[in-house]
Amino acid sequence: MEMQQSASNTAPAYAIGHITVRDNDKWLVYCSQVQATLAPWRGEVLLRAQLLDVFNGVHAHDNTVVLRFPGTAAVAGWHASPAYQALIPLRDAAADVTLIAFAG
Repeated sequence: MEMQQSASNTAPAYAIGHITVRDNDKWLVYCSQVQATLAPWRGEVLLRAQLLDVFNGVHAHDNTVVLRFPGTAAVAGWHASPAYQALIPLRDAAADVTLIAFAG
């Protein structure tokens, strides 16, 4: 699904990852390198946590990360950046990840 362009670029945007780690060693290497990819886009990690409970419905993953960016252009730019794109093979080798973006 393509990010909707109608959202205001002055409002924050968020990338949310729902994660099931399959190889903890590779995951730790991936996580240690993500921060450097966020900095040029003024992205920050708001939350990195393990699932506590599912109160309603079904949730397939046991970890979540929430990243905040200053706007939709920044979150899209971060994801498309060569620095982050270079980490995707490591990410995919380490975990099953659903990564989604929201304007907010």
